[in-house]
Amino acid sequence: MSGVMGMTSAEIDGAGDRRVPHRFSYWEMLVSSVLGLIASLVLSIEALALAADPTAGLSCDISSKISCSVVGVSWQANLLGFPNAFLGLVSEPVVITVAVAALGGVRFPRWFMATAQAFYAIGFGFAIWLFLQAYFDIGALCPWCLLVTVTTTLVFASMTRVNLLDNNLGLPPRVHEAVTRWLRLGADTWAVVIIIAVMAGMVIYQYL
Repeated sequence: MSGVMGMTSAEIDGAGDRRVPHRFSYWEMLVSSVLGLIASLVLSIEALALAADPTAGLSCDISSKISCSVVGVSWQANLLGFPNAFLGLVSEPVVITVAVAALGGVRFPRWFMATAQAFYAIGFGFAIWLFLQAYFDIGALCPWCLLVTVTTTLVFASMTRVNLLDNNLGLPPRVHEAVTRWLRLGADTWAVVIIIAVMAGMVIYQYL
């Protein structure tokens, strides 16, 4: 146990069944995307409830500052003309499928993983933008939306780790070697911890 606890996430990726590279990263992607899918499903149901009655109270309406309905009726929550949660219903099953297939031993081609990285980078940026909009502009936070932001961050970090270690992004050899060295030291893990800690600190400072 102590040996595992002392390992970085990149080192754990190589542990266990050696026929499945990046096992830890794919498990992290799977669990995070399942949680994100659940949150997206709840948000989609609540979006339909708000569409039928904009004054409807939702189960996660704790106060005027912690309220899914306040966020749900904002223009940011329907940026593309439909509830943002619908995007999660489409994207999360894809991530789940990729993670399950990879854990089963499937190796996806470089172009597929690079494309997935590009699309999920957009999703990650969108999630952070929505968090900042809720925090600074809307003035209220949605607990389910926060869960989506956290899970999106974790999936993005896991996918990035896999693609960097496998050099699916086509980095020059010397750059790839340097990046791999930093990943082996757990730099990506600390980056994720810092991002989530900053968001948690912002929420605690402003709303709790």
